[in-house]
Amino acid sequence: MNRLSLTNLPTKPAVEPGGLSVGIVHLGIGAFHRAHQAVFTERAAQLTGDSRWGISGVTQRSAAVRDQLAPQDGLYSVLTRGGGAASIEVIGSVREVLAASEDPAAVVQRIADPRVGVVTLTVTEKGYRARSGGGLDLTDPEIQADLTGRPPRTVVGQLAAGLARRSGAPLTVLSCDNLVANGPYLARLVREYAEAAGLAGEQFEAAAFPASMVDRIVPATTDADRDEAARLLGVRDEAVVVAEPFIQWVIEDAFAAEQPAWDAAGAVLTADVAPWEQAKLRMLNATHSMLAYLGALRGYETIAEAVRDEDLATAATELMRVDVVPTLTPPDGLDLTAYGESVLERFANPALKHRTAQVAMDGSVKLPVRLLGTVQDRLAAGAEPYAAALAVAAWMVYVSRTAGLDDPQAARLQSAAASAGGPAALVDALLAVDTVFAPNLRENKTFRSLLVDHVTALTR
Repeated sequence: MNRLSLTNLPTKPAVEPGGLSVGIVHLGIGAFHRAHQAVFTERAAQLTGDSRWGISGVTQRSAAVRDQLAPQDGLYSVLTRGGGAASIEVIGSVREVLAASEDPAAVVQRIADPRVGVVTLTVTEKGYRARSGGGLDLTDPEIQADLTGRPPRTVVGQLAAGLARRSGAPLTVLSCDNLVANGPYLARLVREYAEAAGLAGEQFEAAAFPASMVDRIVPATTDADRDEAARLLGVRDEAVVVAEPFIQWVIEDAFAAEQPAWDAAGAVLTADVAPWEQAKLRMLNATHSMLAYLGALRGYETIAEAVRDEDLATAATELMRVDVVPTLTPPDGLDLTAYGESVLERFANPALKHRTAQVAMDGSVKLPVRLLGTVQDRLAAGAEPYAAALAVAAWMVYVSRTAGLDDPQAARLQSAAASAGGPAALVDALLAVDTVFAPNLRENKTFRSLLVDHVTALTR
């Protein structure tokens, strides 16, 4: 079967890919970006005819995405799976892919290009190389290596070096990762790096770092997905990504200069992203993590299997309704109860096959953002965060039982867990990991007691 490319197109795209110039750099061109921001960019170009916002994608580590897309002229498809038959759409907004591991100088050069107006990021929480509690981790080996003067390989180094070399219109840097106040957070890290590197200039002051919130479930692509895409397209697509029908992007309307018409494609521009962001992090993302850990401990391979377990569905519902909702101020138009119900409906989509192991990875950086804020708020209100503590306890047991734990702090976590001789000892050993738990949580007797009870039950 022929490979998807500009000469092997099943249908003519609404926007001619070859006519797009690069106006966006995206750091972290994984499956989520290709199923989310790139889709909004494609649809905005279709609706407006504006050809200035093609994407230069950057893969930070593996060159696999570059190697998949290069023979396909940057084209790939999004296979959407909902309750009915799957649908497929070819996306042409990605016009080049750079491999930072092979040519980091090219990444900086692209960010510095005055024709580029926006840099977006999906590098996951650990890609920011921050200290626990905030601020750039200047002891990180990769940050230290960048500061010696090599072409930078960290995203904060790439952004700072690119800004230092820019001229012309100011740059908008838009984080799309699951972090609280992700825009201001990234701005702080970049400026701390620039100060450490001795970089300065007007572009640092002129740059904008809006906050944003993104939402779409994008499971890992399988060979079966590639086969189905080939059947639907009539050509082979080695870069197909899979997604649910739901897609959402909420962006702080605080750009430095011109921007793509993402709002025409359905994105929400708002003066305050925080209420949307907190609702999503604490309801959807926290519940996703809870189901991943509890589901994995019960032997479920996918989130859909886990949410069909009556006990786990009840626990997830209790987490949202009892622990999370009292901590939230919902944005206008968002019914939190209905939102929680929709979250579980989306998780139950059997066509997605979102693996519990995939969602469970990087727990040490996800828990503080997704769950521990809820725990802090409930304890401060004098309540016992029973369900939130269950999710944290499930993570603790998962850490202790998972060989080859996929986490940036895996060695430290598993060393701590290995020294524990029972539920209480396991709780104390992991609470002592100060890069995950703040001192007031480690010392809170109510929280510790809940964790010990839950861990005891989970390890029976």
